Amino acid sequence: MKLTRMKLGMNWLTHPYRAFGKRLLDLCVSVSALLAVAPLFAAIAVAIKLTSRGPVFFVQERLGRNGRTFRTYKFRTMTDRERTAHQELFGKTDEVTAVGFWLRRFKLDELPQLWNIVNGDMSLVGPRPALPAQLAEYTELAHRRLLARPGLTGLAQVHGNIFLSWPERWVYDAEYVDRVSFSLDMWIIVRTVAVVLLGEERFLKKPTPPDEQVARRAA
Repeated sequence: MKLTRMKLGMNWLTHPYRAFGKRLLDLCVSVSALLAVAPLFAAIAVAIKLTSRGPVFFVQERLGRNGRTFRTYKFRTMTDRERTAHQELFGKTDEVTAVGFWLRRFKLDELPQLWNIVNGDMSLVGPRPALPAQLAEYTELAHRRLLARPGLTGLAQVHGNIFLSWPERWVYDAEYVDRVSFSLDMWIIVRTVAVVLLGEERFLKKPTPPDEQVARRAA
């Protein structure tokens, strides 16, 4: 499927946030956050090295805007044993380290992706970056998520995240692409704080199927 550019820059006069405001917000927040959490970065790095074998960071290729791949950075939360397949992990498992469990629980493992935001590969808010291998499973709806920069958090992440199936997340991702705005991004960021503190399961809400959304708009 040939991707077209997202309509973020189609008219900077009528859509200033989409054209340049979103990127400006990303830079202001991510640079400030990196400076503010530098001591926390150091403490997490020491905790990881002292409690398990392996590198501090986990680096992986992910899908970015328009299908371009880039390298994401996370604090390592898993053991150094070799994995034969990629799958999402829930709660405490033998593959997740003791420190890694708490980093995952409070999303601290994602903090290094602030650098991905500074670098322009990601945004504060957007569809979460997927593995390149998942592209083969994408439906037409799923491809729309590639029209935006992937985000540190997103609409699917504040509605259940791992408790949603991938097709359900794609519905939220496509909805976000259609509705990008400053107010929506602020709502998602504030709600993300609540999700981190209280847990994803409490915010689980299944998306409205696309055909039902169309019917509601036409009614």
